[in-house]
Amino acid sequence: MTRIAAVHGVLPPYRYSQREITEMVARTCLPDGADRRLLDRLHAGAGVAGRAMAMPLERYPDLGDFGHANDVFIETAVPLGAEAVTGALDAAGLSPRDVDLLMFTSVTGIAAPSVDARLVARLGLRPDVKRIPVFGLGCVAGAAGLARLHDHLLGRPDDVAVLLSVELCSLTFQPNDASPANLVASGLFGDGAAALVACGARRAASGPAVIDTRSRMYPDTEDVMGWDITSSGFRVVLDACVPDLVRKNLAADVDQFLADHGLAREDITAWVCHPGGPKVLQAVEESLDLPDGALDMTWRSLESVGNLSSSSVLHVLRDTLSERPPPAGSAGLLLAMGPGFCAELVLLRW
Repeated sequence: MTRIAAVHGVLPPYRYSQREITEMVARTCLPDGADRRLLDRLHAGAGVAGRAMAMPLERYPDLGDFGHANDVFIETAVPLGAEAVTGALDAAGLSPRDVDLLMFTSVTGIAAPSVDARLVARLGLRPDVKRIPVFGLGCVAGAAGLARLHDHLLGRPDDVAVLLSVELCSLTFQPNDASPANLVASGLFGDGAAALVACGARRAASGPAVIDTRSRMYPDTEDVMGWDITSSGFRVVLDACVPDLVRKNLAADVDQFLADHGLAREDITAWVCHPGGPKVLQAVEESLDLPDGALDMTWRSLESVGNLSSSSVLHVLRDTLSERPPPAGSAGLLLAMGPGFCAELVLLRW
């Protein structure tokens, strides 16, 4: 079985309260004298107290075109990613030379050579390390990335594989855009990175085991979530129907996945869920009929750092392992949803 040997999350150095960010968005996106009640309501209802950001707050009104924002992405993602991978390897008791596969995922910037390529020499990875840069999975990529690491390690049980997620959501901010989608995104998404180290079955490692994974795509939902890619960068697409899609589909998919392993929802001792936002989390709780407190770690992560896209579920997994480890031998479920519209489920044994 694949073992999760370590998870390490990091944040960029600039942190601001939600109120400070709201004031910047009001100055930058709303016309002079405009009614700001919608902005205030959306930001106050996001469930976020503060967030880390890639740049000082005062630089965002002058973020510039796509090229400038993407340059900042690369300049920030490489050192932040290096910090995340180094921390995860140290926690796992491994060295960069032990890494056989490095998967990198982000949906908030692009680079060629990719960020993972730029980390090989910087971290001292072997020159024959396998690399998989992934773009486009969005929020689901933390769970999907772990699932694909598991697929690789099933075939190569002697390997060590690392998943690195770096999401600098603030760099997709669109100045002078008062659309509801931009206002929601500017109140919800934060910046951060996380790295996960996984070991194949023939490597000595402790940590939770990955038992199985499942991917689900929902038809006719391609326009629900994602980016419109324009000259000014990534313009967010967020449809209000996402919570309804969760209510309609998630329970049946979870129940079938668990039943295939002789399990039911009540057998799950920890739900490691991506913090998609308050309405999405409420839909998850309602559709799965979860007990009170089941998503406490997820709600707390949302409040503390916002939605970090693909990095978020890895931050929640780190917090679960370090602060509230479930009983040994019990089952856990890691889940996330993202553009497609899709879901990814990862069954764990603690």
